Amino acid sequence: MTMKRVFLTIALCVAVSAAFGQKKAVSEAQSIAKGTNANFSEARELIKSALANPETQNDPKTWYVAGFVEDQQFSAERMKQLLGQQPNEAVMYTALSNVLPFFEKAYELDQKPDAKGKVKPRYTKDIKGILGADHIYYLNAGAYYFDERDYQKAYDVFQQYIKISEWELFKGEKAAEKDSNFMMVQFYAAVAATQLNNSELAIAALNRAKNTDYRANDVHQYLIFEYQQIKDTANVEKILVEGLKKFPEEKYYLLNLIDTYINSNRNEQAVEYLQKAIEQEPANPQLYDVMGRVYESGLRDYANAETYFIKALEVDPNYVEALSDLGRIYYNQGVTRLGEANMLNDTKQYQEESAKAKDLFRKALPYFEKAIQQKPDEREYLTALRGIYYNLNMNDEFNAVEAKMNIEY
Repeated sequence: MTMKRVFLTIALCVAVSAAFGQKKAVSEAQSIAKGTNANFSEARELIKSALANPETQNDPKTWYVAGFVEDQQFSAERMKQLLGQQPNEAVMYTALSNVLPFFEKAYELDQKPDAKGKVKPRYTKDIKGILGADHIYYLNAGAYYFDERDYQKAYDVFQQYIKISEWELFKGEKAAEKDSNFMMVQFYAAVAATQLNNSELAIAALNRAKNTDYRANDVHQYLIFEYQQIKDTANVEKILVEGLKKFPEEKYYLLNLIDTYINSNRNEQAVEYLQKAIEQEPANPQLYDVMGRVYESGLRDYANAETYFIKALEVDPNYVEALSDLGRIYYNQGVTRLGEANMLNDTKQYQEESAKAKDLFRKALPYFEKAIQQKPDEREYLTALRGIYYNLNMNDEFNAVEAKMNIEY
């Protein structure tokens, strides 16, 4: 035997020995993890080395045992719970959350065909059995992290619950049932996502949860908020309309939809939906007042504006916004008419138009005086009163308001 041949033989023996050593470490890790006094730290160190070694990192057993170690620690803590003892929940749920990634890889490798092109899975049955038994505890784990306000971890663990439910491996099994637990997990996964300052992630999770009946009203409102954060007005409106159809008794959608139409100057639609809101709540003065504002500012229909402000005060004579809004209608008309009078050269016509203007100021006066009683420091009301007192030659009242505004502002 030549020296070169001897060296080659020695090298092959070393390689075989190294590979055998890693495979032995995998078996040893499994044995330690299922022992009576399991040392999980030692088992993890052994399997960690095997996962990184080229000789064992593509062996499904390596990944299966890695998941098995985590599951054994989870089970050890869970057993304490079953015996009425206090488990270390942080350790228990950390171990549980580590199981699935290892088992996913083990399953992937276990499905590969052998040299003869045949698939002979060795670990798939055990993976299915363990995850099927553990499935419900992913819900508990997510709740634990949620209560701890570790929303990223809560989201991740809830996602693992969903992933197991939707895994082809569990088709037709109990774990795949889209039951109340599945719907609840989707909801809380979405809520956790809303706490991560990642609207894209939250929107995806919420849209998925929106397809179930579990707390769908809340889901729609969360979704609207997230679309608002990214200024996606089209989807805000879309979900508002959808929410209104699904939950017609929920005021949130109708009122926000009205607000959306007002802010986008779609006043006819605002009037249409305000009318629906009034039909639902005929004793709500705010709705009449908002309708009046739409007619006043949006449609320039002052007659209808006046009508709705009056209706608001019929419902609540002390509704301060309607008091000031109705007063403003009369005051602005008085200012306009006085301006037109000042353009006239005919003295008689001027006096007639000026008198009509003063009538409008007198009409506005009691509404602003009543409003200022409720909000004595409201500058808008004080400014209007100052103008009214000036035009009606009410000098003492004018001076009092002027002094108040100069002192406070």
